[in-house]
Amino acid sequence: MRIEVDRDICQGHGMCEMEAPELFRAKADTVDLLDPAPDESRRDEVERAVQYCPTQALRIIDDQEG
Repeated sequence: MRIEVDRDICQGHGMCEMEAPELFRAKADTVDLLDPAPDESRRDEVERAVQYCPTQALRIIDDQEG
């Protein structure tokens, strides 16, 4: 699993950091990925981060998608 951030629409709201603080760090207008390819054991928190992103700037890419 990989995480992608669309930096053109990310506004740094920080909802992803609230859901997965070990994976995301919100800034004033964007977010840094601390681990762009987290272990599968973190899928639940990554899915919540994607779900609660107010601008829908996050996406999960499954390994089999390439």
